[in-house]
Amino acid sequence: MIPCRAVVFVGALLVARAVGAATESSPQLVAATAAHSVVKIYGAGGLRGLEAYQSGIILSPDGRIATAMSTVLDSEGIDCVLDDGRRFEATLLGVDPRRELAVLTIDAADLPAAVPAEERAAAGTRVLAVSNMFGVAVGDERASVQRGVIASVVPLEARRGAADAPYTGMVYVLDFTTNNPGSPGGAIVDSRGRLLGMIGKELRSSAGGIWLNYALPVDELLAGCEAIVAGRSVAVPAADTTPFDLGLLGIVLVPDLLDRTPPFVEAVVQGSTGARAGLAADDLLIAVGGRAVGSRAAAERAVGAIPAGDPLRLSVIRKGKVVDCELGPRPTVAEGRAPQGAAP
Repeated sequence: MIPCRAVVFVGALLVARAVGAATESSPQLVAATAAHSVVKIYGAGGLRGLEAYQSGIILSPDGRIATAMSTVLDSEGIDCVLDDGRRFEATLLGVDPRRELAVLTIDAADLPAAVPAEERAAAGTRVLAVSNMFGVAVGDERASVQRGVIASVVPLEARRGAADAPYTGMVYVLDFTTNNPGSPGGAIVDSRGRLLGMIGKELRSSAGGIWLNYALPVDELLAGCEAIVAGRSVAVPAADTTPFDLGLLGIVLVPDLLDRTPPFVEAVVQGSTGARAGLAADDLLIAVGGRAVGSRAAAERAVGAIPAGDPLRLSVIRKGKVVDCELGPRPTVAEGRAPQGAAP
């Protein structure tokens, strides 16, 4: 396992003292400047392994924020707290299920946006990681900062639980412990403060089973965000939370035994809308029309949020790959038919 070389500067007081004595190119000033563009995000969660907080990166002065697609965003209210303590309610613009990336927007102006690097960094580059790991910073307290090196730039081969991660593109593998609870969505910057990438979610290596410390490179980050903003990615449904019975589409999810039962497909009715769309047993539903879903209840609400007659698209993980399924116009409840028998 790669040894940890993390040096953590936690708390506004420590950073403030460092900045006071810093020169223009000092690591302390670079860290403080980078922290201005990192936000604290609060939403759904609160259980072990399902934290209700994570980090985000301000990409534009008018309030566009990039973060990791997770169950934290599966909430009617998403709060974003800036470095200076200001709090805003965020709107989810959309998600990129393959990169596990999401874009939020807040009603603000003249924000300290991150400055992206012009090209992907190479192995051996010294970097700083800025995030609200473990949720230690609240209000106007500054995000935590760690220092280390990009160990390698390789394709991601990882898993979360028993399922493989959907993204298999290039990532930065870091030689320090960055991917902690609360860190997903945080920033990786170089010695000049330029944004190199975004910290990913907690994953294990498929080969060795060890926890990975990695970040999505800036070119992949910006490409995914651009697609979401331009509408080339899946869109976000209207803000209606009336649950829709997926059985009317011939989709039978696993029983809702827990507070947040994952939306696995248990069976699909032969000849139903779901079957014609290509859904199959053991598919894991991860997004509905652009809204990330982490539970059966969230999936039903997200389908119910799409107006009747509008196109319905589901994104699922199947054998480690993301598969998009087009189900056509979303029917009304009266148009649906309860399943008579499900295919195994």
